[in-house]
Amino acid sequence: MSYAIIGFGKIGQALAKAFARKGIEVFVATTRDPESFAADAAAIGPKVTAKTLAEAVKADVIFLAVRYESHRDVAKALPSWDGKTVIDAMNLFPVPEELEGIPSSAVVAKAFNGAKLVKGFNHLAAATLAADPVVEGGHRVVFLSSDDEDAIGPVAALAKQLGFAPIKLGKLNEGGALVHARGRTWGKLIFQDLFKKEQ
Repeated sequence: MSYAIIGFGKIGQALAKAFARKGIEVFVATTRDPESFAADAAAIGPKVTAKTLAEAVKADVIFLAVRYESHRDVAKALPSWDGKTVIDAMNLFPVPEELEGIPSSAVVAKAFNGAKLVKGFNHLAAATLAADPVVEGGHRVVFLSSDDEDAIGPVAALAKQLGFAPIKLGKLNEGGALVHARGRTWGKLIFQDLFKKEQ
């Protein structure tokens, strides 16, 4: 499996640190020239490599860590996203009226034609996401939701590999609604820093 993070702001860098901590190779990309952030990527770890957007989207699993408004630009990087898993780590707030009642991830899923979309890694603040997820004898929780049942399993396995405790919330408009904002109200699980103890 190959991995990429699109977006190199606070969340993108926090995700890169999670990969670096476990020595897992990951590409990072933005719409900018990779030379402009290559040194920052290398400083996170030797297996974090700056790439062009066109190179990064060749990965099997792609984290979206851009501003919501930019997701369509990323989606245009490939004519079809068949065979790809896209993890929506973005947060949209406040939610525009035209999306009222529709999870933002459902809109993102349509833009990434053919991809298996999973909402995840979006409920933790960047500093928390960047920190070691093994704490107080347990693992920091990440919530995952998707309308594609087959997509959640591999992303849950990746979350475990990164040291997190994955919790499956079901479909985007069911349990997944807990990690989406509605209007000017954050979802109930947003910014909840929870731990799961070892059984």
